[in-house]
Amino acid sequence: MPAPAVPRRLLPKPPLWVAMYHSIADAPDDPYKVTVSPVRFARQLHWLGDRGLRGVSVRELLAAAAAGRERGLVGLSFDDGYADFLESAVPLLRRHGFTATVYVLPGRLGGDNAWDADGPRKPLLDEDGIRRAAAAGMEIGSHGLRHVSLTDADDATLAAETRHSRELLEDITGDPVAGFCYPYGTVDVRVMRAVRRAGYGYACAIDPGPLTSAYALPRVHVGEEDTSWRLTAKRLLHPLRRRRPTDLARAARTGPAARAVLS
Repeated sequence: MPAPAVPRRLLPKPPLWVAMYHSIADAPDDPYKVTVSPVRFARQLHWLGDRGLRGVSVRELLAAAAAGRERGLVGLSFDDGYADFLESAVPLLRRHGFTATVYVLPGRLGGDNAWDADGPRKPLLDEDGIRRAAAAGMEIGSHGLRHVSLTDADDATLAAETRHSRELLEDITGDPVAGFCYPYGTVDVRVMRAVRRAGYGYACAIDPGPLTSAYALPRVHVGEEDTSWRLTAKRLLHPLRRRRPTDLARAARTGPAARAVLS
């Protein structure tokens, strides 16, 4: 006799899938594995489309989850705010009808990735580039001011990296900035509280474990070596990356800042 079916409401809800990118460029020298070639990126977007998946900004993904409409959506995030996001990623995203979130560094506008000591220098978006990305329908989020590890920062630095970076970006774009992304993925309770006090509605991490919530969203790194079968494996294994089940849609609805960003 077959086992009785499990009621759908008792099935564990799978975590939201947010892909983490950095730079989209041709780069033979890539010691930190943060660069995906435009050709590979185009194939990865085709992989999503072929499976009925649509890439969206992280803000849109969370808003859809809060309304129970996240099925078929994948969050696309780009850390560091490289200039090649506008040059290489945006045209391919728009060709597929996708959007994405780019997390930028208003303390390094028009500068480069000086924090990557052993990597090639890559230019970062300036004010005009940020405005153009926003005009193309992309979400602009903060990556802090200058890409420093926030868990090691003193209180004054932490406030500047969170609150002041948001203020600067809102001056540039003229729109509210909802999302924050922790540099290096480093986060603890103190840093999460600072991000929330700064007025953000959500924040992205990498593998936050027990801290997983709307202010520490887990993400999946996507690189140049991620072909179709590797993407399939990462999608299937993503639920196992979280050590504690958390209803992100419910978490996204808690707190005045989060409710405001999702309204």
